[in-house]
Amino acid sequence: MVFVSPSPKSPAPPAAPRYDWVRLRDATLLDRSFRSLSLRIEGSPLEPRIQRLYGELDRAGLRFRPRVWLSTDWFSPHGVGGFAAPFYLAHRRLARLEERIMLEVEGGGLDQCMRLLRHETAHAIDHAYRLHWRKSWREVFGHASEPYHSTYVPHLTSQDYVHNLDYFYSQSHPCEDFAETFSVWLQPRSSWRKRYKGWPALRKLEFVDALMKEIANKPPRVRSRARPDAVGGLRITLREHYRRKQTHYGSDYSSDHDEYLTRVFSSDAGDGRRESAARYLLRSRGELRRHVAVVTGQHQYVIDQVLNELVLRCRRLELWVAGPEYETTIEATALLTALTTGLLRSRWTEYSR
Repeated sequence: MVFVSPSPKSPAPPAAPRYDWVRLRDATLLDRSFRSLSLRIEGSPLEPRIQRLYGELDRAGLRFRPRVWLSTDWFSPHGVGGFAAPFYLAHRRLARLEERIMLEVEGGGLDQCMRLLRHETAHAIDHAYRLHWRKSWREVFGHASEPYHSTYVPHLTSQDYVHNLDYFYSQSHPCEDFAETFSVWLQPRSSWRKRYKGWPALRKLEFVDALMKEIANKPPRVRSRARPDAVGGLRITLREHYRRKQTHYGSDYSSDHDEYLTRVFSSDAGDGRRESAARYLLRSRGELRRHVAVVTGQHQYVIDQVLNELVLRCRRLELWVAGPEYETTIEATALLTALTTGLLRSRWTEYSR
């Protein structure tokens, strides 16, 4: 008779932490400091997603595991082989607060969250192995020292870049190009060889594939365990955080754009039966905001602030809806897209056809 020893049981997942602030009203919760929330990833909705990321890295043959901590936003600082994830992903109560104030939860859905986790992992592995220092990396992606710009004009039909995050983010900077290429390479069942066959972007994917095989079993060159701006050390309140965030995402609308607004709406009230432009924008703001967010990848709060400015300008200029609603929606979406991305040019007619 052969006796087989039982396999050790997997450790039970940590229980979700209990917090004393979960049932607080928004106004009271906003006055709590980040430090006082005592947030942790263990037992949070974010933990299984990070474990899923680690599984993807394991299947890709990489020993590298980025350190992940909670902060106010997504970022991977230089000199650290890890990245921060936004605090609101650690608890559904905080995610609801984020959505109420900022109108969306970046990384709230599983698919978007995994895309962002892969993207930040790319930055972390770049920092950990100092990949952008390599001549071969620069020859493929460009110079990491290039300045970041607040806006950029993507080439919508370009085949030089892969697609992962919204609004052709790979075109914004060489480091983002690498991060997006790595994300597509790492994504399970992405079939990147088939999907990008014949594209110049395939060369970048093949470069990443070879580079990852080279460093697969090597230890990182950078081993800092720092966690910049981790929530456990932040004394600012959530209210102050959101005040700063709303200011950052505020609207830069200028009355100089009124010329384009009057191309969408009319100053003629007609026989008095026309709907005011302000009322139309308020009635359609949810639909318009969603359409523009999909096209531009911009934060919905930014779009909403531009919409608020448009409503005010329409009231001041006393503008009205003159054409069929479907035409007005197309033209209003085009204008809002241009204003939101800061790409409004004299070629406005090209956007509104």
